[in-house]
Amino acid sequence: MTASQVSETAPRTRRAVWAGYGAAAWGFLFALPSFYWALGGTAGATTTLAPPLVKLAQDRVTWFLVVLWVTGVLKVVGGAVGLALVRRWGVGMSRLLQFAAWGAGVLLLWHGGLFVVQGLLLQAGDTELPQELLPVIRWYTYLWGPWFMAGGLLFLVAARVHLRGLADRRGAVIAGVIGGSGALALSVAMLILGIG
Repeated sequence: MTASQVSETAPRTRRAVWAGYGAAAWGFLFALPSFYWALGGTAGATTTLAPPLVKLAQDRVTWFLVVLWVTGVLKVVGGAVGLALVRRWGVGMSRLLQFAAWGAGVLLLWHGGLFVVQGLLLQAGDTELPQELLPVIRWYTYLWGPWFMAGGLLFLVAARVHLRGLADRRGAVIAGVIGGSGALALSVAMLILGIG
């Protein structure tokens, strides 16, 4: 066994793994509301989610239920990526992990930042907001936005720590750049198209 193989499969120090475990916990915890809403639960949703989303969940609209299940599964996969970043793997797996972690991190940080900025602008604007929307805007500004941003930062820090321990960083860096820039481009395109 070569020195590079040993370093790529050895577990990391306790200080180096906190972000990976944090990203895993974030993904697993955040999957719970998606599954809860997909199964028909709506308690607390009317004050924390946009009214059109609550209506879709209450009316059990099939395509929306599919979206909830898929997003729940993707969050669980994100949690698994966080756990996988705690260990060092072979070159191919490390590149895939960098791609996924940077993609998730950039997407979550961008998405959460949009929630915060839009919410602050709406609250500071001169337009009169309907009273029933104000609590929802506050939830997105002060809870959901920061929650997304915290998850994004955890994935980015975990990816950076994982990258630092790799013997062959070049391919992993390229994979991370592709994952991060691809996630940002997809999110910007969806924003321009009015989808997300």
